[in-house]
Amino acid sequence: MPERVFNFSPGPAVLPLPVLEQAQRDLVALPGVGMSVLEISHRSKAFDEILAEATQGLRDLLGVPDGYHVMFLQGGASLQFSMVAMNLLRGSGKTADYILTGTWGKKAIDEARREGETHVVWDGKATNYNRLPKPGELKFSPNAAYVYYTDNETIQGVEFKSPPEVGNAALVCDASSNFLSRPVPIGHHGLFYACAQKNAGPAGVTVVIARDDLIQKAPANLPPMLDYRQYAANDSRYNTPPTFGIYIVMLICRWLKNEIGGLAKMHELNQAKAALLYDVLDKQPKFYQGHAEPNCRSLMNVTFRLPNEELERAFLDGAKQHKLIDLKGHRSVGGIRASIYNAMPREGVETLRSYMLDFVKQRG
Repeated sequence: MPERVFNFSPGPAVLPLPVLEQAQRDLVALPGVGMSVLEISHRSKAFDEILAEATQGLRDLLGVPDGYHVMFLQGGASLQFSMVAMNLLRGSGKTADYILTGTWGKKAIDEARREGETHVVWDGKATNYNRLPKPGELKFSPNAAYVYYTDNETIQGVEFKSPPEVGNAALVCDASSNFLSRPVPIGHHGLFYACAQKNAGPAGVTVVIARDDLIQKAPANLPPMLDYRQYAANDSRYNTPPTFGIYIVMLICRWLKNEIGGLAKMHELNQAKAALLYDVLDKQPKFYQGHAEPNCRSLMNVTFRLPNEELERAFLDGAKQHKLIDLKGHRSVGGIRASIYNAMPREGVETLRSYMLDFVKQRG
């Protein structure tokens, strides 16, 4: 097998090696089918079984309650920014509340404003989104159509430890970059979605988990491809779904259940990996300056700066010599970003930690 690097890309991101190997073995022909998963009809018995197992796998891992639909869509989180507002805000006469904790929340509200009245409950822009709101800072609209938050901001590296308390309002969550990384109280949410290319699959498939009574309130004249009810009624097959992506989601659910032991165990592993890097930031605060406040740090995206851009360029160049790839931070924050999703092996994080310690000895 060709040598693999440690891929710290924020997405599309590293996938579990056993999943890649299984997909490789079955790519030419699925066992008992005689055709590749890339060739089978989305209405065939073989795909019926893949879709059913992927759906049940997500239900089992996340403890999805009755009354919720698990749907597979396309268009990534960017399309969900619009679909959420089209289905839940358009024509409601209500206001949608948004908690802005970073770049992706800002993009979401920009789309929602096209559909109706919006209200920014809290905005972390003043501190470049390095923290999350305290409970007393959240002021919700009376009878809001929904309250929207981004569970983990990939660019800024801040993550909610638990869902915000919003009373009786429908809570909507963009969980794209920490989906399947830990247990989640789905029943606290009206709608919960994630693009798959961080933890759950390849680019091209998006998972939406929505309460049936909520999506039934959507306006009647939505285009079918933008109407959650069509995906729920047609088992995600109003049109041809991203069949290969759903197949990989199925394999990842198997991996999480059978090899990891579920989301609670996955969370433990993710906490341990992140602690290896945050320990370096805490012990070398004059050299490695973390972006997120300590109590808001993400387990998925560790973001930090070095004393100057020259050192950051040298750090990134040296990292490549250790097979540490795609560590450059987003242009809005700069610096370094280590995306350590579920499939990033502990060995990769330990290698990065060792490199960070060596680099500060040499250049600090």
